[in-house]
Amino acid sequence: MPHWLQLMLDSLPTLLWAALIFTVPLTLLSFAFGLFVGLVAALVRLFGPKPLVAVVRFYVWIFRGTPLLVQLFLIFYGLPSVGILLDAFSAALIGFTLNIGAYTSEIIRAVIGSVPKGQWEAAYSIGMTWGQAMRRTILPQAGRVAVPPLSNTFISLVKDTSLAAAITVPEMFQAAQRIVATTYEPLILYVEAAALYLALSSVLSALQTRLEKRLSRYGGFLEARS
Repeated sequence: MPHWLQLMLDSLPTLLWAALIFTVPLTLLSFAFGLFVGLVAALVRLFGPKPLVAVVRFYVWIFRGTPLLVQLFLIFYGLPSVGILLDAFSAALIGFTLNIGAYTSEIIRAVIGSVPKGQWEAAYSIGMTWGQAMRRTILPQAGRVAVPPLSNTFISLVKDTSLAAAITVPEMFQAAQRIVATTYEPLILYVEAAALYLALSSVLSALQTRLEKRLSRYGGFLEARS
């Protein structure tokens, strides 16, 4: 067996374990919390009082306008200077959550704004409150439109979790770095890590396509192509 293949096979369990224990939980938790933050931020932008709108706009401006790696460094290495100590995983979770929240807030704000005004009027005409109209009429329609951009954000987050290695989170990419430090085979190990990220992203892309077909209201191109 070639040396490079044997090295890949030997390191595969370590990389998969790091992905299972750190990469996958970090991705799922960050996206779930970020989606909640984004929904709240979007609703504030659309319906909140002006002071809160200004706060949310500032938050989105900061986290969309600065690099994610810098945000992680500020949280993990910067906050201890003011007495706030966080372990690496918690710091990464906070950083990814706030970053994802900023981006998803713009997506959610756009898709809610795309729902025709007549849908609000129809909901109010049958006696719904604002909350009932939002929950039963607006969000279900907006959710269909939001699936593609939110799915793309989720897939990007899977790859972005590799940045957590910079703040010592022992996720899949850092596991590869540690093996490189002992084997001195960076090309082989980094290609293997890239292949695993590619495989995971490909699976998620396929699931995204299936979900879009299922939620497609009118069919159109996706159904015609199938």
